[in-house]
Amino acid sequence: MTASVRIARLSTLQSDFQSVLARLLRFDAAQDEAIAKTVKDIIADLRARGDAALLDYTARFDQVSAASVAALEISKSELKQAFDSLPADQREALSEAAARIREFHELQKQSSWTHTDPSGNRLGQRVTALDRAGLYVPGGKAAYPSSVLMNAIPAKVAGVGELIMVVPTPQGTRNSLVLAAAFLGGVDRVFTIGGAQAVAALAYGTATIPAVDKIVGPGNAYVAEAKRQVFGQVGIDMIAGPSEILVICDGKTDPDWIAMDLFSQAEHDELAQSILLTPDAAFTDAVQASIDRLIDSMPRKDVIRKSMEGRGALIQVRDLDEACEIASSIAAEHLEISTDQPERWAEKIRHAGAIFLGRYASESLGDYCAGPNHVLPTMRTARFSSPLGVYDFQKRTSMIEISESGALALGKIASTLAQGEQLPAHARAAELRLKSS
Repeated sequence: MTASVRIARLSTLQSDFQSVLARLLRFDAAQDEAIAKTVKDIIADLRARGDAALLDYTARFDQVSAASVAALEISKSELKQAFDSLPADQREALSEAAARIREFHELQKQSSWTHTDPSGNRLGQRVTALDRAGLYVPGGKAAYPSSVLMNAIPAKVAGVGELIMVVPTPQGTRNSLVLAAAFLGGVDRVFTIGGAQAVAALAYGTATIPAVDKIVGPGNAYVAEAKRQVFGQVGIDMIAGPSEILVICDGKTDPDWIAMDLFSQAEHDELAQSILLTPDAAFTDAVQASIDRLIDSMPRKDVIRKSMEGRGALIQVRDLDEACEIASSIAAEHLEISTDQPERWAEKIRHAGAIFLGRYASESLGDYCAGPNHVLPTMRTARFSSPLGVYDFQKRTSMIEISESGALALGKIASTLAQGEQLPAHARAAELRLKSS
């Protein structure tokens, strides 16, 4: 008989609840010095040797040899061929997901605008897309076509001029679903390179790979560290932590559903976090029983067990109001509100990456095909950041046109403030226009 999953059982009535919860939530995102140094050396080498360094690292890490970086590029016709070669059900699922993601993100597009004030000054904001963006896609065992769609489609909806994707292909193995997703997502160029060297190539450019303005997409510890180190030279989406799910349930949902929702994040990796908040003690027992009964049916049961025993919790709260307060404090990546009248409780949530409303809204639907982006803030960063979207690939420029009468009114204000800051040239620039008015 399989041993019970030893997931933490907590109650907010415990005197030490807050300290225990804090320990459970704590995640050390400190940089690994060895990884940081390795990445720093790779970036320096890439900047010095360009394409030659890329070829060396690709041969070393992926066991793929090529005469040139150009030979590592996958043509658009090959992307289409990958899509056409998929089984019909995969083609249809991928196409429907892409259509839903595109439809949602079309609604996010920002527009330029102008405003004329009483003095005739025209003030406004011009919204423009990035010229070029880079998309990192994991290769090897990790193959995530959904991530390709979630990163590529917002970029193209925003109007990014050129989207360049990099994806490692260990031993030359290419994933058809990933390439098909690149085709549907409108990716312009694809190179079969990966690791910190690929991030550096996107940031600084080589003879073959043009430098981009922003790099998005998930990767391993070396990729994440490379993104951290090149930030400032280029923009990045975020430094993501382990996956997280927090479920608020009133005790009326099938406990098997809740157990599987907790599994859906725990199966990502051993550091993923799955937490249930419920006021119903009997329901907590029922979910525990479901977890113990269902775990052996999971192909990734060992990962799920380690995740749930290491960072998971079943927490009994006083009521749903308290559950919402705790949920806002945790600021989880994914928050399911599996209750009657979920909108009522959602109004009480201040911080979450994505909120799933109602008993039928499983987090997995958001991962693949609901439409909103699945690239979400983790590690409590939902307190101050947002899901990836079209706005991440657009920038705003302020537009300022001053009339003659406006220069007279505003010039006096600017001169006074500039003198107060002891910046006489600023003041003089404004004053000269006063005399001509």
